[in-house]
Amino acid sequence: MRDLARQMAGGSGQVLPVLVDSALELCDAVAGGISIFEKPGEVFRWHHLRGTLEKFTGATTPRNYSPCGITLDHAKPVLVQKPERVYSWLVDARVSLPECLLVPLFAGAAEPLGTLWVVSESVEHFHAGHVSTMQELAEFAGIAWEVRQKEERLRTALEEQEILTREMGHRVKNLFAIADSMIRLSARRSATKEQMAETLSGRLHALADANALIRRTFSPTGRSSNASDLREIITAVMRPYAHAEATLNGPAVSVGEHATNAIALVFHEMATNAAKYGALSTEGGSVTIDWSIEDERLKLLWRETGGPAITSEPAPSGLGTSLVTNTITRQGGTIATTWHIEGVQVQIALPLNSLSH
Repeated sequence: MRDLARQMAGGSGQVLPVLVDSALELCDAVAGGISIFEKPGEVFRWHHLRGTLEKFTGATTPRNYSPCGITLDHAKPVLVQKPERVYSWLVDARVSLPECLLVPLFAGAAEPLGTLWVVSESVEHFHAGHVSTMQELAEFAGIAWEVRQKEERLRTALEEQEILTREMGHRVKNLFAIADSMIRLSARRSATKEQMAETLSGRLHALADANALIRRTFSPTGRSSNASDLREIITAVMRPYAHAEATLNGPAVSVGEHATNAIALVFHEMATNAAKYGALSTEGGSVTIDWSIEDERLKLLWRETGGPAITSEPAPSGLGTSLVTNTITRQGGTIATTWHIEGVQVQIALPLNSLSH
């Protein structure tokens, strides 16, 4: 336990393999490993395998058709002998386990995480002392896994914070550009300074409302249950451009808080580009946004018309283009831009499951 504590102090990432090594040594086993439950696939994935089964590292076993599943169901140690007589996937893998001792792993107080297990060379090998040892090691493993997950979430949060800093600098620059465009449009269409002030004030407030959607938030677990509707997000982002026609067509789609940030950022960036160079830079321009759900993916199409004619494909515009592309790809999606003389078209596809967070 002192050795494991020193490993934890030096970095929790090395604790789990040391735990498995300790289990093999203390229980005189020939193989061992950790099976972590992955809820999306309803499977256990083998991590840090040692001994005769090391080559199966990364393999998966069914949640409801495995000794690991039984161990979690009962939430106590389980001893099985020759499980290949029951589980066909062991036969298919040509694996024979004389005896296997499994203990449940929990992250924190009660969240089921998986199992820690060891395999003997013969039957009737494991005894009560081995069970007690494995339970102590499993408690340590649960703590180590929870610490490692928190470290990974913190590292991800720091990376996103760095991206946020660059996004904010770029966004402030864009806001000044949009405000300048609004002033010019309002001046051309206003008969008096009072009318211009009223029109401009309304547009600036709408711009502030749209930008309020584009934020980064981090809960202790890295998740949030808040949600909004896709149409509401796009409507808020497009509200500052009331001088142009914006048509939205698509079904209701629920969007989680983190995905709301991503969606708002993408459409804000595209609207900004349209306000600088495209359909939203003129009073007669229009934007049509269509979306649909196909094959568990959200497909969106942004189309501009009525803006300045496009005679050739422009060069990449820099950080803005990178932000949109990186935001979409981080969600597991794709984006494609095509340039037509009447206006640009942008096609975006996102996995539906990426919108739930």
